[in-house]
Amino acid sequence: MPTNAPTAAHTLSDVTASDSTLRRFLHGLPGVDAVGLEARAASLGTRSIKTTAKAYAIDLAISMVDLTTLEGADTPGKVRALGAKAVHPDPTDRTTPATAAVCVYPDMVATAKEAVAGSGVKVASVATAFPAGRAALGVKLADVRDAVSAGADEVDMVIDRGAFLAGNYMKVYDEIVAVKEACGTSARLKVIFETGELSTYDNIRRASWLGMLAGADFIKTSTGKVAVNATPANTLLMLEAVRDFRAQTGIQVGVKPAGGIRTTKDAIKFLVLVNETAGEDWLDNHWFRFGASSLLNDLLMQRQKLATGRYSGPDYVTVD
Repeated sequence: MPTNAPTAAHTLSDVTASDSTLRRFLHGLPGVDAVGLEARAASLGTRSIKTTAKAYAIDLAISMVDLTTLEGADTPGKVRALGAKAVHPDPTDRTTPATAAVCVYPDMVATAKEAVAGSGVKVASVATAFPAGRAALGVKLADVRDAVSAGADEVDMVIDRGAFLAGNYMKVYDEIVAVKEACGTSARLKVIFETGELSTYDNIRRASWLGMLAGADFIKTSTGKVAVNATPANTLLMLEAVRDFRAQTGIQVGVKPAGGIRTTKDAIKFLVLVNETAGEDWLDNHWFRFGASSLLNDLLMQRQKLATGRYSGPDYVTVD
């Protein structure tokens, strides 16, 4: 169910010249055929991946995980242990790829950075008053600067869903632009929409284009803190958006589904979505991530089963 990006006479820079032009552009995006979208996502989820292709998919999925702990009870010891697991997910098998990143709160960035030093594993930090995003812009920007100054390679921000749902698109756009500037040149920006709160697929499409117009390096489904997080359908819709955005602008933007992806079977379904919708260019952890904590353990167990023929069970892996 391809999405055709609007072919307006004006350039995309003109789109953000005023609130009215931005609104006109976003509401001029094609409406989403919800039945068609969900049917395509379900159809792609039935693809059968076996043997060597499955082994490749598992290693690819491991390399795409943002291993995450975002709890009030996080301690330096827990973050150090998570960092060690990110670098060597299976200490008994050093052929297991490292994860893409460790994702923590800003006050734990320095600890995480030390834990993964020299490994190539990135440190991501949530910011902008995560997960609700209910704070003044100055507070949000201070949150970002704290994370970046502590060494964060990536920043995961949340949009102001209240402003978005009220139709105040320019406020959301300006906040993303300001956060992107606060990230400087050293940190990539992931923009979280909290798709479960946006109510409609049309809103998810508009949020995707809004985030990309404002300079997002990644668009991300969810915080993982609400009832509805990443789904095949909302991720498919965002993959269509990044594909169409690159076709129109030449700029490639990543996608990160987060929350609710717990099994190897789920992860492989999402990889099929990526390949069949955006294409092979996105099958790399520079452009696609899983926001997850429990997913990694199942990937490791399935990886060992392929290698040995035996299913080890949950005691084989660490409990995060």
